[in-house]
Amino acid sequence: MQHTHYLIVGASHAALSALHAIRLHDAEQEVTVLTRDDSLPYSPTVLPYVVSGRSQPARVFLRDEAYFAEHKVNYLRGARLQKVNPGQNAVELADGSQIGFDKLLLATGAAPLLPPIPGLAGVRFHVLRTLADAVALREALPQVRRALVLGGGLIGMHAAENLAKGGVGVSVVELQTHVLSGYFDAEASTMIEQVFAANGVHLLTGASVAKLEAEGEGCRATLADGSTLDADLLLVAAGVAPVTDFLEGSGVAVERGVLVDERMRTNVANIWAAGDVAQARGFFTRDRIINGILPDAVDQGRIAGMAMAEDPGSLGYAGGVPLNTYSFFGQQAVSVGVHESAIDPAGVEVQKQTDAAHQRYLKIVLRDNRLAGIFGVNAAFDPGIMWELILRATDLGEEKLAFLRSPQQTARALMSKNWR
Repeated sequence: MQHTHYLIVGASHAALSALHAIRLHDAEQEVTVLTRDDSLPYSPTVLPYVVSGRSQPARVFLRDEAYFAEHKVNYLRGARLQKVNPGQNAVELADGSQIGFDKLLLATGAAPLLPPIPGLAGVRFHVLRTLADAVALREALPQVRRALVLGGGLIGMHAAENLAKGGVGVSVVELQTHVLSGYFDAEASTMIEQVFAANGVHLLTGASVAKLEAEGEGCRATLADGSTLDADLLLVAAGVAPVTDFLEGSGVAVERGVLVDERMRTNVANIWAAGDVAQARGFFTRDRIINGILPDAVDQGRIAGMAMAEDPGSLGYAGGVPLNTYSFFGQQAVSVGVHESAIDPAGVEVQKQTDAAHQRYLKIVLRDNRLAGIFGVNAAFDPGIMWELILRATDLGEEKLAFLRSPQQTARALMSKNWR
């Protein structure tokens, strides 16, 4: 049986961040990285651009072979994890082979959720989570005139935009009353919806599909209200769930994701988890949440890697703060932190600035003089700085009114003055 000191399962942002942290402190112990993909590492955020043709599949990789050789990393492609055996300090792969480890990081990410729609299994459909998914969707586009997207979250809306830009007639069916409901309130989402409608995308919100039927190479969707939609291509973008099936019977604690502490350690001493698969504490509620965003994956991976390498500089996880930046049809929407409805109302202040004529929206949520959330459509502010203001629980003090008037300029001044 092959053996490695550090075993990392997954190869996206959390895994690569952990690898970097490990190698900063431990340059010699053997590291093995497993990925179920047959490719070099890539970011899921690039997949819509592969679909549109803006990014070529061969040019989206985060690391090359030379990087792994330089850092003495055994990079194994097409290696699907089947089972984790903590008692034997080993994992079993889908091909039956086993790899022993001293320390294990689970960075397996998430997989698409398939809604329980009658007939779904009997029609052809696409998902968009892997590079192979993106290439398959791109190759299907030349034959497509009408597309149906199930889900108005980030993946579904990205895909709808790129399909529309390719000349495809697109309908989006979203169960919630407005699109991107996990990030924006109804007022902000309405602005985004108007831009999509102006670009020919048919949005059906507060709607659901009652059944699906095959129609030639495409499908027919019957909605709950009895209306029908025909499509040559069906994309299911109804959300994702952490990949944890390989942990059945392992004793590693799983709720919605793999439960971890502030060092990303699981309940098993030599096993960690990070990224979309990890369920770590939230910044505001302290309940353990899944915060599937890129900056958090990088942060969690770094913390896990430092802990695995026993780096004395290791710090604990401050808690998950949502952050998403979303570009659409040449415009931008940004969501950082939480809305007022998600926190204790005591000490909460909310300010909104809306300019419908110029498609501009800004909402700032403060609690006890500290930033809790900021949300904008075509509004100027730096999401990374706002994220840090929240994580550092920065008291705005006498700068509060200036911040409400000009969040970008004031936040930059606070960063320059106080952060080292």
